[in-house]
Amino acid sequence: MADPTPADLNALDVTPAEAAEINAIAHPLLAGAAPDANDDLVQIRSTPDGVVFITINRPAKRNAFDAATIAALYEAFETLQGADHVRIVFVRGAGGTFSAGADLGWMRDAAGWSESDNRDDAMGLAKMLKALHDVPALTVAIVEGAAMGGGAGIVAACDMAVAVKGAKFAFSEVKLGLIPATIAPYVVEAVGARTARALFMTADAFDADAAMRFGLVGHVLASADEIDGFVTAFADSMKACAPGAVGDAKRLVHHVAGHRLDHGLMEDTARRIAHARVSPEGQEGVRAYLEKREPGWAE
Repeated sequence: MADPTPADLNALDVTPAEAAEINAIAHPLLAGAAPDANDDLVQIRSTPDGVVFITINRPAKRNAFDAATIAALYEAFETLQGADHVRIVFVRGAGGTFSAGADLGWMRDAAGWSESDNRDDAMGLAKMLKALHDVPALTVAIVEGAAMGGGAGIVAACDMAVAVKGAKFAFSEVKLGLIPATIAPYVVEAVGARTARALFMTADAFDADAAMRFGLVGHVLASADEIDGFVTAFADSMKACAPGAVGDAKRLVHHVAGHRLDHGLMEDTARRIAHARVSPEGQEGVRAYLEKREPGWAE
């Protein structure tokens, strides 16, 4: 693997050794966990009004994945599947970096495993991403520093993402003779097939502005100082949206995306809106609108 160039180092603001590790770990293979001083690999915080913060907490490893971190993220996202009154979930990394991808120690271990063992192990990441994708509440990635390989896959698996200006992204797997397999469904859904082909096949790094052009992120913040304000304003805006309807709308998109527009789809969408109209949220929302008052969930 080629050494990082001076331009790469300047862009990421890291030392040559750190840059070499970031380049090396930007792929989705899973392997044995490296030891961490802090066993709290994923921090979960929630507020009484339904805002949840999930933070990957391996700052010394630039929040690179290991098996234990993947398992902790999976457990967190699975828990949110059935959590009541959750309006929005923010996902971020500790210490100013979103995630540098897969842990370097994994690669060393996985290189000696059989294909069958690698396949079984890689399912851990695949299941975690699917659990994130299926969280009923709106999920928002907040990207600082770098989101490489599988880290960028988490960004794509969220419903939307914001990035701090200067954040770096890359799908550099092909430089290691690998492919971004487990994250591919989410990246293709986020940016489209043609852009995904270019990003995957060139392995070029790109910044937050380019990520917004590609559709991987929806908004670029001028600096990290704007994150708290964005989170507060966005969470407040979601109070106007019925939590159950938000989840139903998300499932609607998952169902109709790529589906042939035929009579069966027409019947299905008609059934869904009919169910929504007679649901408690639907009844309350329409009555509140007609009575010129706030619905119960917005109070």
